[in-house]
Amino acid sequence: MTKSTEMERYPKTGLFLEGRLRHDLSEAEKEELESLVSKVETHPDGYRLISRGDVCDHSTMLIEGFMLRTLDAGDKRYGVSFHVPGDFVDLHCFALKRLDHNIECIGPAKVGLVPHERIVDVMKDRPHLARLFWFSTLLDAAMHREWIMKLEQLKVPQRIAHIFAEVWYRLDMVGMAFPDGFKTPLTQSDLADMCGATPVHVNRAIGELRKSGIAEFRRGEVRVIDRQKLESFACFEKDYLYSEGALSLRQDGL
Repeated sequence: MTKSTEMERYPKTGLFLEGRLRHDLSEAEKEELESLVSKVETHPDGYRLISRGDVCDHSTMLIEGFMLRTLDAGDKRYGVSFHVPGDFVDLHCFALKRLDHNIECIGPAKVGLVPHERIVDVMKDRPHLARLFWFSTLLDAAMHREWIMKLEQLKVPQRIAHIFAEVWYRLDMVGMAFPDGFKTPLTQSDLADMCGATPVHVNRAIGELRKSGIAEFRRGEVRVIDRQKLESFACFEKDYLYSEGALSLRQDGL
């Protein structure tokens, strides 16, 4: 089934695990997943969906738009992971009830709310679907570990290139990328928060990427002439995304 057909049949959850283990979902499980969304909401750019310490009685499926997981320290915000359509952005709060971080919209976003009482039913009655939910939270952890390592290993231009390479690849998986890049509402300020750098440093780094012919970032788009050059400069290895490579689960299933 094509991505467009999936979205026609399942407009709220049709991108969940797309490019990874969506093929492992039965039609009954897809229908069950779609039925879990009790309410759809739209939010503006900058809207904080969840603040640290909020009590949560639902989890959120990102249908359209982008979100950033953030931490606050004094007057400084740190971006610790990025979310694209199809992500279950806060499934963690099903177990934790209160998160130790914030979830914010980057650009306008449409989300589907899944009551925790419905997830309890899934855990009891649909163990395979529950295992896929668990897998989606482990993906978040894998991406977070990679970001931590790259912050230690790479200089700011490379960190930005790594973000571009990862976001591009993840948008590819859900059919939302161009052959030479992608659209994004990310700003230089957002990138600074994600890279642990100042906006001034990020501005210089973006200029370096442009002059080196690695990537161009302007007017809400990232454009790349040579994808291999970008990924090499960023030391980007896609295995940790569990889509292709040594860690791929596309054939194994769960």
